[in-house]
Amino acid sequence: MPVYTDQLMRSVQIPSIPKKIISLVPSQTELLFDLGLNNEVIGITKFCIHPAIWFRTKTRVGGTKNLDLEKIRNLQPDLVIANREENVEEQINLLARDLPVWISDINDMNGAMSMIRSIGNITGKEEKAIELCNSIEKEFNQLKAVIQNKKQAVYFIWKDPLMAAGGDTFINEMMEYAGFINLFKNKARYPVISADDILSLRSASNGGNVLILLSSEPYPFGQKHIEELKEQLPGFQFLLVDGEMFSWYGSRLEKAPAYFLNLHNQITA
Repeated sequence: MPVYTDQLMRSVQIPSIPKKIISLVPSQTELLFDLGLNNEVIGITKFCIHPAIWFRTKTRVGGTKNLDLEKIRNLQPDLVIANREENVEEQINLLARDLPVWISDINDMNGAMSMIRSIGNITGKEEKAIELCNSIEKEFNQLKAVIQNKKQAVYFIWKDPLMAAGGDTFINEMMEYAGFINLFKNKARYPVISADDILSLRSASNGGNVLILLSSEPYPFGQKHIEELKEQLPGFQFLLVDGEMFSWYGSRLEKAPAYFLNLHNQITA
């Protein structure tokens, strides 16, 4: 049986061409669909909303952080695809005792490209995966050539408490591509912040214009939250953004550059 190395440098024995795959990560579920693995994927999480047809028809095995381990085992998959950040380590370790679990760990574009190619290789869809990676890299290279002037920004992922994306995250790299300078790039992961923290950052930047990006996920920020935050952060510009474009590291990356360019044009208009 072939042995593959996942992104945690674990050795995972996987059948040559897996026939029964369970995905525990929404962005990687969408990738499996775009690689043409409709028959092979037998289980997804309740947060795997893309594609819609899979969300309606595939067996759901719980949430990303609250998996139904018994249901997963009963489905007898020959490949489980997980992620270090999105899934709970203890649950994944329990599954890995009995099943081949391949774990991704992605903080930047290189990690995303490596994951896509690896999944393509494991599932017998290597050619499609390479084509997808080439297309994504082309789109992002074109975007990089267009967006020059970058704006200072803070990216909120959660409310009560307020949490922002730090520097060692995939979101931070997408912010750079989208034309934003993350004012919390010197913080690790997802720091809890306060209005005073943001006001201090603006002061430190000599009063420069700072954008507050409110993500659609994991917390579903909406217009009502802008009105609330304006009271705490007067004088700031707020923008609702599609969290999937900033944080999904599978095939959705192919669509992200067009979204980022439109966002950039909207801000600079």
